[in-house]
Amino acid sequence: MARALRIVSRLAAAAGVAVSLSGCLGYEGVVNRGAVLDSRSTSQVKAGMTAQQVMTTVGTPSTTSTVGGDAWYYVSQRIERKFAFMPQNITEQRVYAVYFDKSKKVQRVADYGMEDGKPIDFISRTTPTAGPEYHLLQGMLSKMGGLL
Repeated sequence: MARALRIVSRLAAAAGVAVSLSGCLGYEGVVNRGAVLDSRSTSQVKAGMTAQQVMTTVGTPSTTSTVGGDAWYYVSQRIERKFAFMPQNITEQRVYAVYFDKSKKVQRVADYGMEDGKPIDFISRTTPTAGPEYHLLQGMLSKMGGLL
């Protein structure tokens, strides 16, 4: 009886260890948050398209704004870590912006990321000028971890 109890307790301990380690199996270490857009769909968004065509092409925006006109923002973040219990590192933050005119047609698009702590449009390789939009983008990119 005592021997059977020891065998059962050892099997239970081994099962407990196996279950606790199974959370580490299959962990890829990469987490994508927010709007995951591919370059093929974003390259299809052109000036003159309607808002409905944009939504059909790239999907529903993460957020919208009426600061300085009507704009849709697709916010994304890529986080990597070696193991599930290790601290995470933000390796990429992007805001894909679609700006509309008063008739809800695309006026221009921008793909913002961070370089040297400042938002930069990767399409035109320019930094937006200081103003409401600049501060909105800077806030989205610098505090994105808490928003998503």
